Amino acid sequence: MSKFICTTCGTQYTESESPPDECQICNEERQYVNPNGQSWTTLEEMTHSGTFRNEFLYEEDGLYSVTTTPRFAIGQTAYVVKTNDFSLLWDCITYMDDETLRAVRREGGINAMALSHPHYYSTQVEWAETLDVPIYIHEADRKWVMRPNWHIQFWSGDVLKLSEGLTLHRLGGHFEGGTVLHWEHGYNDNGILLTGDIIQVVADMRWVSFMYSYPNLIPLPARKVAEIGNRVSALKFKRIYNAFHRVIRDEADEAVKRSVDRYIAALEGRLFNT
Repeated sequence: MSKFICTTCGTQYTESESPPDECQICNEERQYVNPNGQSWTTLEEMTHSGTFRNEFLYEEDGLYSVTTTPRFAIGQTAYVVKTNDFSLLWDCITYMDDETLRAVRREGGINAMALSHPHYYSTQVEWAETLDVPIYIHEADRKWVMRPNWHIQFWSGDVLKLSEGLTLHRLGGHFEGGTVLHWEHGYNDNGILLTGDIIQVVADMRWVSFMYSYPNLIPLPARKVAEIGNRVSALKFKRIYNAFHRVIRDEADEAVKRSVDRYIAALEGRLFNT
Protein backbone atom coordinates (compact mmCIF):
# COMPACT_ATOMS: atom_id res chain seq x y z
CA MET A 1 0.00 0.00 0.00
CA SER A 2 1.30 3.45 -0.94
CA LYS A 3 0.16 7.06 -0.74
CA PHE A 4 0.59 8.04 -4.38
CA ILE A 5 1.52 11.56 -5.46
CA CYS A 6 0.61 13.12 -8.81
CA THR A 7 3.85 14.34 -10.43
CA THR A 8 2.05 17.18 -12.24
CA CYS A 9 0.33 18.89 -9.30
CA GLY A 10 2.09 17.25 -6.33
CA THR A 11 -1.12 16.14 -4.60
CA GLN A 12 -0.89 13.10 -2.33
CA TYR A 13 -3.78 10.61 -2.30
CA THR A 14 -5.13 8.25 0.34
CA GLU A 15 -3.21 4.99 0.69
CA SER A 16 -4.01 2.37 -1.97
CA GLU A 17 -2.50 -0.72 -3.57
CA SER A 18 -2.24 0.90 -7.02
CA PRO A 19 -2.23 4.49 -8.28
CA PRO A 20 -5.59 6.19 -8.92
CA ASP A 21 -6.88 6.06 -12.47
CA GLU A 22 -6.61 9.83 -12.73
CA CYS A 23 -5.71 12.88 -10.68
CA GLN A 24 -8.93 14.70 -9.85
CA ILE A 25 -7.03 17.93 -9.25
CA CYS A 26 -5.38 17.89 -12.68
CA ASN A 27 -8.34 16.52 -14.61
CA GLU A 28 -10.31 19.77 -14.68
CA GLU A 29 -9.94 23.09 -16.39
CA ARG A 30 -7.94 24.87 -13.67
CA GLN A 31 -5.07 22.39 -14.03
CA TYR A 32 -4.02 19.98 -16.76
CA VAL A 33 -2.99 16.39 -17.30
CA ASN A 34 0.59 16.07 -18.47
CA PRO A 35 0.58 15.65 -22.29
CA ASN A 36 2.88 12.64 -21.79
CA GLY A 37 0.26 11.02 -19.60
CA GLN A 38 -0.60 10.72 -15.94
CA SER A 39 2.32 9.66 -13.74
CA TRP A 40 2.75 9.01 -10.05
CA THR A 41 5.44 8.85 -7.40
CA THR A 42 5.55 8.57 -3.62
CA LEU A 43 7.25 10.58 -0.93
CA GLU A 44 9.43 7.55 -0.20
CA GLU A 45 10.59 7.41 -3.82
CA MET A 46 11.34 11.12 -3.78
CA THR A 47 13.40 10.98 -0.59
CA HIS A 48 15.29 7.82 -1.60
CA SER A 49 16.16 9.30 -5.01
CA GLY A 50 18.48 11.87 -3.43
CA THR A 51 17.32 14.34 -6.08
CA PHE A 52 15.39 16.83 -4.01
CA ARG A 53 16.06 19.14 -1.13
CA ASN A 54 14.21 22.04 0.44
CA GLU A 55 15.73 25.50 0.50
CA PHE A 56 14.98 27.74 3.50
CA LEU A 57 15.28 31.48 2.96
CA TYR A 58 14.96 34.27 5.51
CA GLU A 59 12.61 36.82 3.92
CA GLU A 60 12.22 39.39 6.71
CA ASP A 61 11.52 39.60 10.44
CA GLY A 62 9.05 36.85 11.30
CA LEU A 63 8.96 35.28 7.86
CA TYR A 64 10.89 32.55 6.07
CA SER A 65 10.15 30.56 2.94
CA VAL A 66 10.52 26.90 1.98
CA THR A 67 10.96 25.88 -1.66
CA THR A 68 11.88 22.54 -3.23
CA THR A 69 14.82 22.34 -5.60
CA PRO A 70 14.89 21.17 -8.33
CA ARG A 71 11.34 22.26 -9.00
CA PHE A 72 8.71 19.59 -8.46
CA ALA A 73 5.13 19.66 -9.79
CA ILE A 74 3.68 23.21 -9.66
CA GLY A 75 6.76 24.53 -7.90
CA GLN A 76 5.10 26.75 -5.31
CA THR A 77 6.75 28.21 -2.22
CA ALA A 78 5.46 27.74 1.32
CA TYR A 79 5.98 30.35 4.03
CA VAL A 80 6.27 30.24 7.80
CA VAL A 81 4.92 33.32 9.58
CA LYS A 82 6.17 33.72 13.16
CA THR A 83 4.48 36.03 15.64
CA ASN A 84 5.20 36.37 19.34
CA ASP A 85 3.31 33.24 20.33
CA PHE A 86 2.22 31.54 17.10
CA SER A 87 3.88 30.10 13.98
CA LEU A 88 1.89 29.27 10.86
CA LEU A 89 2.86 27.29 7.78
CA TRP A 90 1.10 29.07 4.93
CA ASP A 91 0.45 26.82 1.93
CA CYS A 92 2.39 23.60 1.53
CA ILE A 93 4.92 21.86 -0.68
CA THR A 94 5.09 18.18 -1.51
CA TYR A 95 8.65 17.31 -0.56
CA MET A 96 9.47 16.71 3.08
CA ASP A 97 12.43 14.87 4.62
CA ASP A 98 14.26 14.62 7.94
CA GLU A 99 16.49 17.59 7.10
CA THR A 100 13.39 19.70 6.42
CA LEU A 101 11.82 18.71 9.72
CA ARG A 102 15.01 19.48 11.62
CA ALA A 103 15.15 22.92 10.03
CA VAL A 104 11.50 23.65 10.87
CA ARG A 105 12.01 22.59 14.48
CA ARG A 106 15.25 24.56 14.71
CA GLU A 107 13.26 27.66 13.75
CA GLY A 108 10.80 27.01 16.57
CA GLY A 109 8.36 24.62 14.88
CA ILE A 110 4.84 25.50 13.79
CA ASN A 111 1.48 25.63 15.56
CA ALA A 112 -0.81 25.27 12.56
CA MET A 113 -1.10 25.15 8.77
CA ALA A 114 -3.45 27.07 6.48
CA LEU A 115 -4.00 26.61 2.76
CA SER A 116 -4.98 29.10 0.08
CA HIS A 117 -6.53 26.60 -2.35
CA PRO A 118 -6.41 22.95 -3.53
CA HIS A 119 -3.43 23.22 -5.89
CA TYR A 120 -1.17 23.49 -2.84
CA TYR A 121 -2.68 20.78 -0.65
CA SER A 122 0.20 18.51 -1.75
CA THR A 123 1.37 16.37 1.22
CA GLN A 124 -0.32 18.58 3.79
CA VAL A 125 -1.42 15.58 5.87
CA GLU A 126 2.15 14.24 6.06
CA TRP A 127 3.28 17.61 7.43
CA ALA A 128 0.38 17.86 9.86
CA GLU A 129 0.74 14.32 11.18
CA THR A 130 4.50 14.63 11.60
CA LEU A 131 4.33 18.01 13.33
CA ASP A 132 1.00 17.27 15.06
CA VAL A 133 -0.74 20.48 14.03
CA PRO A 134 -4.16 21.37 12.60
CA ILE A 135 -4.74 22.29 8.96
CA TYR A 136 -7.22 25.08 8.19
CA ILE A 137 -9.06 24.76 4.86
CA HIS A 138 -12.22 26.56 3.80
CA GLU A 139 -15.19 24.21 3.69
CA ALA A 140 -16.09 25.35 0.15
CA ASP A 141 -13.08 23.37 -1.11
CA ARG A 142 -13.76 20.23 0.93
CA LYS A 143 -14.36 18.08 -2.17
CA TRP A 144 -10.81 18.72 -3.40
CA VAL A 145 -9.18 17.09 -0.37
CA MET A 146 -7.77 13.85 -1.79
CA ARG A 147 -6.46 12.56 1.52
CA PRO A 148 -9.01 13.18 4.30
CA ASN A 149 -7.61 13.32 7.81
CA TRP A 150 -8.71 14.40 11.28
CA HIS A 151 -6.01 17.11 11.36
CA ILE A 152 -7.99 19.02 8.71
CA GLN A 153 -10.33 21.60 10.20
CA PHE A 154 -12.81 23.02 7.71
CA TRP A 155 -13.83 26.57 8.49
CA SER A 156 -16.80 28.54 7.19
CA GLY A 157 -17.70 32.14 6.53
CA ASP A 158 -15.36 34.76 5.12
CA VAL A 159 -12.97 35.44 8.02
CA LEU A 160 -11.11 33.22 10.49
CA LYS A 161 -8.80 34.69 13.14
CA LEU A 162 -5.94 32.28 13.86
CA SER A 163 -4.09 34.38 16.42
CA GLU A 164 -3.51 38.01 17.26
CA GLY A 165 -2.70 39.72 13.97
CA LEU A 166 -3.06 36.61 11.74
CA THR A 167 -6.36 36.23 9.92
CA LEU A 168 -7.62 34.16 6.99
CA HIS A 169 -9.92 35.83 4.45
CA ARG A 170 -11.91 33.83 1.91
CA LEU A 171 -11.98 35.78 -1.37
CA GLY A 172 -13.00 32.99 -3.74
CA GLY A 173 -12.13 33.53 -7.39
CA HIS A 174 -9.55 30.96 -8.44
CA PHE A 175 -11.42 28.46 -6.23
CA GLU A 176 -14.65 28.95 -4.32
CA GLY A 177 -12.78 28.68 -1.04
CA GLY A 178 -9.77 30.68 -2.26
CA THR A 179 -8.14 32.25 0.80
CA VAL A 180 -5.46 34.82 1.58
CA LEU A 181 -3.56 35.38 4.82
CA HIS A 182 -3.47 38.84 6.38
CA TRP A 183 -0.51 39.41 8.69
CA GLU A 184 -1.45 42.69 10.32
CA HIS A 185 1.85 43.34 12.07
CA GLY A 186 4.18 42.20 9.31
CA TYR A 187 6.53 44.63 7.54
CA ASN A 188 6.97 46.84 10.62
CA ASP A 189 3.22 47.01 11.31
CA ASN A 190 2.47 48.11 7.74
CA GLY A 191 0.80 44.76 7.04
CA ILE A 192 1.54 41.87 4.70
CA LEU A 193 -0.85 39.88 2.52
CA LEU A 194 0.22 36.34 1.57
CA THR A 195 -1.92 35.47 -1.41
CA GLY A 196 -0.89 32.14 -2.94
CA ASP A 197 -2.22 32.85 -6.40
CA ILE A 198 -5.68 33.98 -5.35
CA ILE A 199 -4.12 37.38 -6.06
CA GLN A 200 -1.20 36.75 -8.38
CA VAL A 201 1.86 38.98 -8.49
CA VAL A 202 2.76 39.12 -12.18
CA ALA A 203 6.08 39.48 -14.03
CA ASP A 204 5.91 43.25 -13.75
CA MET A 205 5.90 43.28 -9.96
CA ARG A 206 4.10 46.60 -9.77
CA TRP A 207 0.91 44.76 -10.66
CA VAL A 208 -1.23 41.75 -9.79
CA SER A 209 -3.81 39.77 -11.69
CA PHE A 210 -6.59 37.25 -11.19
CA MET A 211 -7.47 34.02 -12.98
CA TYR A 212 -9.88 31.12 -12.80
CA SER A 213 -7.22 29.00 -14.52
CA TYR A 214 -3.61 30.11 -14.79
CA PRO A 215 -2.19 27.36 -17.02
CA ASN A 216 -5.20 27.49 -19.34
CA LEU A 217 -5.61 31.29 -19.20
CA ILE A 218 -9.29 31.37 -18.23
CA PRO A 219 -10.05 34.79 -16.69
CA LEU A 220 -12.37 35.61 -13.83
CA PRO A 221 -15.45 37.73 -14.54
CA ALA A 222 -15.18 41.46 -13.89
CA ARG A 223 -17.77 41.37 -11.11
CA LYS A 224 -15.73 38.82 -9.15
CA VAL A 225 -12.51 40.77 -9.49
CA ALA A 226 -14.33 43.92 -8.34
CA GLU A 227 -15.60 41.98 -5.33
CA ILE A 228 -12.09 40.78 -4.47
CA GLY A 229 -10.80 44.34 -4.79
CA ASN A 230 -13.51 45.65 -2.46
CA ARG A 231 -12.81 42.97 0.13
CA VAL A 232 -9.07 43.56 0.11
CA SER A 233 -9.44 47.34 0.30
CA ALA A 234 -10.65 46.95 3.88
CA LEU A 235 -7.35 45.36 4.95
CA LYS A 236 -4.22 47.23 5.99
CA PHE A 237 -1.20 45.98 4.05
CA LYS A 238 1.73 47.40 2.10
CA ARG A 239 3.47 44.20 0.98
CA ILE A 240 2.36 41.05 -0.88
CA TYR A 241 4.04 37.67 -1.18
CA ASN A 242 2.64 35.28 -3.77
CA ALA A 243 3.27 31.54 -4.10
CA PHE A 244 6.17 31.85 -6.55
CA HIS A 245 8.54 34.14 -4.71
CA ARG A 246 7.25 37.29 -6.33
CA VAL A 247 6.93 40.18 -3.93
CA ILE A 248 5.42 43.64 -4.13
CA ARG A 249 7.59 45.28 -1.51
CA ASP A 250 5.75 48.54 -0.95
CA GLU A 251 2.40 50.17 -1.70
CA ALA A 252 0.93 46.77 -2.50
CA ASP A 253 -2.53 48.00 -1.55
CA GLU A 254 -2.36 50.60 -4.30
CA ALA A 255 -1.03 47.98 -6.73
CA VAL A 256 -4.12 45.83 -6.12
CA LYS A 257 -6.47 48.79 -6.62
CA ARG A 258 -4.98 49.86 -9.94
CA SER A 259 -4.70 46.23 -11.08
CA VAL A 260 -8.40 45.66 -10.42
CA ASP A 261 -9.21 48.77 -12.47
CA ARG A 262 -6.93 47.68 -15.32
CA TYR A 263 -8.29 44.13 -15.36
CA ILE A 264 -11.91 45.28 -15.55
CA ALA A 265 -11.09 47.88 -18.20
CA ALA A 266 -9.43 45.19 -20.32
CA LEU A 267 -12.41 42.84 -20.05
CA GLU A 268 -14.82 45.64 -20.92
CA GLY A 269 -12.80 46.75 -23.94
CA ARG A 270 -11.79 50.12 -22.51
CA LEU A 271 -8.06 49.50 -22.01
CA PHE A 272 -6.84 49.12 -25.60
CA ASN A 273 -7.83 48.67 -29.22
CA THR A 274 -6.43 45.75 -31.15
